[in-house]
Amino acid sequence: MNVTIDEKPSATPTLLSSLQTFFTHPHARAVGLVFTTESLLLGGWVAHIPHVKQKLHLTDAGLGMVLFAMPAGLLLMNPFTGWIIARLGAARTCFVSVLALCLSTLLPINAPNIALMAIGLFFVGLSAALLNVAMNTSAADVEREHNILIMSSCHGMWSLGGMLGSLLAGICIALHVSPSLHMLGMTLALLLLTVALRPILKTIPAQPPTESSAAFVRPNMMLLLMIIIGLGVAMGEGAALDWSAVYLHEATGASSQIAALGFGCFSLVMTLGRFIGDALIPRIGVKRILGMGSLVAAAGLLLAISVPVPVVALTGFALLGAGCSLGAPILYKASMHVAGIPAATGLATFATFSFIGFLAGPPVIGFVAEAYGLAYGFGLVAGILLLSAVLTRKLTL
Repeated sequence: MNVTIDEKPSATPTLLSSLQTFFTHPHARAVGLVFTTESLLLGGWVAHIPHVKQKLHLTDAGLGMVLFAMPAGLLLMNPFTGWIIARLGAARTCFVSVLALCLSTLLPINAPNIALMAIGLFFVGLSAALLNVAMNTSAADVEREHNILIMSSCHGMWSLGGMLGSLLAGICIALHVSPSLHMLGMTLALLLLTVALRPILKTIPAQPPTESSAAFVRPNMMLLLMIIIGLGVAMGEGAALDWSAVYLHEATGASSQIAALGFGCFSLVMTLGRFIGDALIPRIGVKRILGMGSLVAAAGLLLAISVPVPVVALTGFALLGAGCSLGAPILYKASMHVAGIPAATGLATFATFSFIGFLAGPPVIGFVAEAYGLAYGFGLVAGILLLSAVLTRKLTL
């Protein structure tokens, strides 16, 4: 069961030519901005998690339980993503799901109680699940139609959005702007951006739908290996997204402003890694990058929990970002090239399990933190990343 990924559409791109192609191509740039929109919203939300935790008097386990509402929405939506995209088209689905995500993100930040927070996060999970598959499919459509490599750069735009979302949240916290007002302003701005992008998105040529686009598939051995490795990478991303601010604030004694930079440091390094990925991956090879990346990510988490000092922990989250940076672009693309499994079905199946790690990982960390401490929760993720590094040796990419 081999997986073949054509990383050389015409010639191996240089770093400058790769970035120039991405930022000057209207379809590539538009899809990249969709990636940015999702992470801006999520990055803004997670920076305010300590505020919501304190406002609703949640314990670590209580917060972990509420956060499970997001993967619950994911699990409900993901089996239907292929069916929806086959009928609406990936580009149109991007537009619809961004609108839904913008509106649903306002719910948990304004929730007066735990029940409404959970309902809001459930709708965030629904919207994010559909958007996640739609935007990756759109990126693949652009690559195929125009014979260019943009997948890693699109994921770089996602990381850039997370970094900017974290930075904006930190500024708002420093200026004593309420989290509700911050998220409302950002949501309105992104709604306007999405409307402006719609005419460009509509012109992206879509792959003809197949009957199997609506199906969820039982993974074969190769796809299963990708899923397990992807879970490790996704849990690393989820740990930074949902728990970096909490860990920096509570374990290292960092101020709220510094704590908000945890996900920012993670996203900054991840952004740089992903923007050079389209030029780097063809040269080094996907297996070597996946293996080394998992090791670096695990080392970053272990550093953060071994030396609970703000500057060291921030360095650890930066290493985590470096290690995780190219995992998602490689694996999302590889899932569309598994022998015997249609592209849309492979992507939807992998995305489901990957987002489970991304969204369900943080609640699991919360349960471990409640029983043993947050450092042990991070240690669990580091162990899974080490397992991922070992399993990459069995991939035939």
